[in-house]
Amino acid sequence: MPEISRRAANLGTENAFVVLAEVNALARAGADIVSFCIGQPDFPAPENVQEAAIRAVRGGKHGYTPSAGIDELREAAAKYMSRVRGGLPIRAEDVVVGAGAKPFIAYAILSTTDHGAGDEVIYPNPGFPIYESQIAAHGAVPVPIHLREARGFAFDPADLEGLITPRTKLLILNTPQNPTGGTLDRKTLEAIAAILKPHPRIWVYADEIYSRLAYEGEFFSIAQAPGMVERTIISDGASKTWAMTGWRIGFAANPALAPVFTRWITNTDSCASQISQWAALEAVTGPQDAAERMRRSFLERRDLIVRLLNEVPGVKCLVPGGAFYAWPNVTEACRLIGAADSEEFRKRLLNEAGVAVLADIHFGSRVPGEGQHVRFSYAASKEAIEKGVARMAEFIRRNTKKAA
Repeated sequence: MPEISRRAANLGTENAFVVLAEVNALARAGADIVSFCIGQPDFPAPENVQEAAIRAVRGGKHGYTPSAGIDELREAAAKYMSRVRGGLPIRAEDVVVGAGAKPFIAYAILSTTDHGAGDEVIYPNPGFPIYESQIAAHGAVPVPIHLREARGFAFDPADLEGLITPRTKLLILNTPQNPTGGTLDRKTLEAIAAILKPHPRIWVYADEIYSRLAYEGEFFSIAQAPGMVERTIISDGASKTWAMTGWRIGFAANPALAPVFTRWITNTDSCASQISQWAALEAVTGPQDAAERMRRSFLERRDLIVRLLNEVPGVKCLVPGGAFYAWPNVTEACRLIGAADSEEFRKRLLNEAGVAVLADIHFGSRVPGEGQHVRFSYAASKEAIEKGVARMAEFIRRNTKKAA
């Protein structure tokens, strides 16, 4: 049988889906599982968005669109992204619509680095695993910048300065963050912009898919810092704000790279689903009541899960500033039950207590000196949060007695 390429063999994955397969297998076998492993809203898309999709289907919106997206959505997305980011000058021609925001990670790397040339991409660790996977797959060099618990899962801008070399071509920033829920505040982002000022060759990929789910103060993008808008690729989309994960609509904005991204889409997807584009147009331009209700619900759930986790033996959890993830430190809990690390803790929690979470190693190499962490997605009902955390607490208490 012919062999597959080394690139394909070494391609990374998103372990949330791997763990989800484990969870589904256990559930099919009759296990009662409370799952916190998938990061998607547990709400339906707003009614007006659903109706817009139905109108598109019945109106014959079935064919290809321009690769960059329908004009109406590009115009609306430009106004929307500008409004969320303090009035940034974003034009419709700067915006490209993709089949979700995720493809723009690859397009950004492909457009700013050359395969095998030693070009470096700095990315957050822990971070969305597709960053590292795509950097390596496209022949660039992954350079992690570590997020620190003591800084609220931000990084010290001085650390960034120490990582920049003549080969650095792209910096990936994510705020609010997956998996930690941490945020990069305005002061930090302005310090990053100042560090980048003498390095005009470096692009910035600003993954801001959770921009509407920032809970502490007004959202601020690095593109708003002086001199940054033209070199920043702003990435946002419909998935998280309007519970449209499966509709696959993302937006990216950059004046120089929009035509390049358009060519990548022509070469890969041809275009995003026309039906989903018309639905996203309604999401962006229509009433925002449902989006605001979801945001309020996530904020209430955040406060609930953080309070409950901090009552669990051996667990400490910072208050996340955005998204819908909690990143509790379980170092002491591991010690109490005799687990070697967070991955053993995660597996035992699933198989012995029926609670599904992800371990820190699913989001990059463990940060030296930062201990053990797991990720909870609190895009789950309050009842599930209460039930799951109670099971976790009982699991630790029971196994602490056994270990003693």
